[in-house]
Amino acid sequence: MTDSVQAQNMTLAPGVVDTIISITASETDGVASIGSPVTSGIRAMLTGGPSTSGIETRRDEDGKLEISLHVSVYYGYVLPDLADKLRSAIAEALMVQVGIEVSKVDIYIDAIQFNAQS
Repeated sequence: MTDSVQAQNMTLAPGVVDTIISITASETDGVASIGSPVTSGIRAMLTGGPSTSGIETRRDEDGKLEISLHVSVYYGYVLPDLADKLRSAIAEALMVQVGIEVSKVDIYIDAIQFNAQS
C-alpha cells in the first residue's frame, strides 16, 4: 500500500499495513516466504526485516481492505487449509492491531519449498 491509511482516529504511515500482513504471514506455520522466493530472501538478508513484496492492498467501495498475498510454502501442508489459516490470521491481526476491517484476502501460492531452512 503506498498511501497513508486512516483507521480508528489515527493515520498510519505507508507500509504499516503491509508490515503487519508480512509479519503475520511469516509467523504462520507452513509459510516459507512472502513474495518471490529469490527476492524475498535477498531482501531479508540485506534489510534484516520482513519482506513486503508480494503484498497488494486496496480499499473496496465499503472502505474495507482487499488483500492479495503471494507466498511460498513448505511441502507437506494441506494448501486450502493453510490459505484459510492465513486469511483468518491476517484479518484478525489487522482488526486487533489497527482496527481495519478486511473484506477479502486472496492467497496465491507461487512456490513450494521442500526443506525447511534452519
